[in-house]
Amino acid sequence: MAGALPTQRHKIQTDFFFLPEPTRATATAMPRLLAFVLALLLAGASYAEEKPTAYDLLEAYDFPRGILPKGVVSYTLDRSTGDFTATLNATCEFAIQGSYSLRYQPTVSGRIAADSLTGLRGVAVKVLLFWLNIVEVSRRGDQLEFSVGVVSADFGVDNFLESPQCGCGFDCVDGDLSSSLPSLEPNLRLRGAF
Repeated sequence: MAGALPTQRHKIQTDFFFLPEPTRATATAMPRLLAFVLALLLAGASYAEEKPTAYDLLEAYDFPRGILPKGVVSYTLDRSTGDFTATLNATCEFAIQGSYSLRYQPTVSGRIAADSLTGLRGVAVKVLLFWLNIVEVSRRGDQLEFSVGVVSADFGVDNFLESPQCGCGFDCVDGDLSSSLPSLEPNLRLRGAF
C-alpha cells in the first residue's frame, strides 16, 4: 500500500535528558560546594561592610573627621594619586560659633595626602559679604591652615574633632554634639607672610 504509515515505530532516545544517578562522592561534595559558595558570598558582603567611611579616611591621612559635615553618603579615592570625591546627600550650609558660614556643595573633590588637602572644589567660606572657595587645607602639628588663595587662617585641630551638622553646625540641640567645643578664633595671615 502506497502512502501507508509504517507500522514499526522508532524508539526516540530520551535518556540524554536525564542526569545520571548521583554517586556517593557527588552526594557528599554538593553540600561542601554549597557551603563554599555561601562562605564566599558572606565574605564578600562582610568585605563591603568593612569599607572605611570618608571620615575614617580623613583620619588615616592625619586630618580630623570634623572637616567634613555629617551626611557623606559615598566617596571615591584613587590611592595612587590621592584624587578623591565625597558626595553629601545635599548642599550643606551652617555657621560656626556665629563667626563664619561654611557651604559644602553636594560633591566635594580634591587631592589628599598626609597632612595636605589640595585642589579643593566644593567648599566655601563666607567672609563679610563674599563667598570664597577654600582651595587648600594643611595640618601642621595641632593647627589646620585653611587657604582661600592669598589669605589663610589657622585653627586648632580640636575645633574639628566632631563633624558638624548641616543647618546647625555645632549648635544643634539634639545632644549629639558637645557644647563645650572651643570657639573658633582664627589667626588670619597672608600666605607666605611670617
